[in-house]
Amino acid sequence: MSTTIPIFLTGLCFLLLKTTCCSGSRILVVPVDGSHWINMEVILRELHSRGHNITVLRSAKSWYIPSNSPIYTSMNVSMLEDDADKNYYNKMLQDVMECRRSLSFKRTFCQQHLITSMLAQGHKILARATATMLDDPVFMKKLQDAKFDLMLTDPALTIGVLLGSYLKLPMVYNVRWINTGEGHFTIAPSLISYVPVSGSELHDQMDFLERTKNMLHYLHSVVEQHFIINPAYSDLFQRHFPPGTDLLSLQRAADIWLLRADFVFEFPRPTMPNVVYIGGFHCKKARPLPAELEAFMQSSGEHGVVIMSLGTFVSALPREVTEAIAAAFAQLPQKVVWRFLGEKPSSLGNNTLLVDWLPQNDILGHPKTRAFVAHGGTNGMYEAIYHGVPVLGLPLLFDQFDNLLRLKVRGAARVVEAKSLTKEDFLEALKDILETPSYRSNIQHLSLLHRDQPMSPMDTAIFWIEYVIRNKGAAHLQSAGFSLPWYSYFCLDVAVLIMALIGALVWASILICRLLCCQRFRRKIKAE
Repeated sequence: MSTTIPIFLTGLCFLLLKTTCCSGSRILVVPVDGSHWINMEVILRELHSRGHNITVLRSAKSWYIPSNSPIYTSMNVSMLEDDADKNYYNKMLQDVMECRRSLSFKRTFCQQHLITSMLAQGHKILARATATMLDDPVFMKKLQDAKFDLMLTDPALTIGVLLGSYLKLPMVYNVRWINTGEGHFTIAPSLISYVPVSGSELHDQMDFLERTKNMLHYLHSVVEQHFIINPAYSDLFQRHFPPGTDLLSLQRAADIWLLRADFVFEFPRPTMPNVVYIGGFHCKKARPLPAELEAFMQSSGEHGVVIMSLGTFVSALPREVTEAIAAAFAQLPQKVVWRFLGEKPSSLGNNTLLVDWLPQNDILGHPKTRAFVAHGGTNGMYEAIYHGVPVLGLPLLFDQFDNLLRLKVRGAARVVEAKSLTKEDFLEALKDILETPSYRSNIQHLSLLHRDQPMSPMDTAIFWIEYVIRNKGAAHLQSAGFSLPWYSYFCLDVAVLIMALIGALVWASILICRLLCCQRFRRKIKAE
């Protein structure tokens, strides 16, 4: 007994030391603004609570990232927001709605063309912003002298990838989107026969025409990567990186990809050892609502409440669309909480409360909530899954069409089109969501599956971030396939060798047969 206690205490001290060995590490963070910042900040708060020192690079014109925060120190640098207009997304919405008037096969390519135009301009701005940092010796010396232990970045924009690679820091991604689409297409094998390309609005059960469409979208993304995105960085790589460096090789060199996905939501597909799934990590149990909002929720009685929110960027739905939505809400027995910016609709009913902001996670977790009218952003979709609330989707931009399709295929959502929305269509779809039990039962089943994990997504994310810090990287998890030339990756050189050997064998066999036949023929002539 006397020896057991010291052994136990020694083991306990070892475990405590192991869990705190990287506390106080210095982490450099390059986030993406908007909704991406919302989930990055969740991780930063958890890292700060564990004693890590965090430095965030932000634009002085940042839309959502504050300069002063108790959880991090900020540094202002030139970023995309310096040259971008937040109202650009409202203009793009109008263009997307025009694309949606095309035939279903054509409209996704129309939308992809709009995104390509945006990427062409955006990557030029990002390359210039990065070059400005790398050309500033005072700024770079400040970063180098800080002796950061890790770069944590969202690779939807490339500044963090380029800066972290230049500083030779271990790198962890908080990622969903990268370059031309969803992160899997950059890091993992992606078979076009059953893995839908981002923006294609397809699922994993495709017929011949759908696979053709999927292949065309894939070829478009390849052209986009190599002929539109890569050239924007050629001058930067020539001046600041070793010869032969390219954007994809730098991106694939990240140690860990914390992918904001869960296969309860995503379609099953191949993955890689350094991809860690943290979909829904920002979700948490609902907290009490503000008193006035709680009183409104309780006033709904047995009918409950419908929640509507269209995200962080879009604030200008066409007037006729907002009037149709307001008129449909007015005919519901349910109460409605609508996050709304703009001129108040004239058809607004007494049952509808307009708010500038709402605690989305908390209100989705409220027992009175019956349905969620949403644009289909990833954050909102995982919150709906976590709390088991069926969704009526009103997709507007980017991945929102694909996200809502995933819930629709699983019987947990319906989707309506903003381009042709009428009061009757919206009301019919909303009543269907509210009155058909299968929508709620399906999404509650998804909720059970999503929660049934050995570790919470947040704990998983923090473990792998600290794992990279402790081990100064995770190179042993990176595939050698990315260092191979394309012909070796697909074994085309081996295939050519095998074909050459088979050809030589066939040729030799024919030659031998001809020689034998000729000799036999000559003997026959001599015998005669």
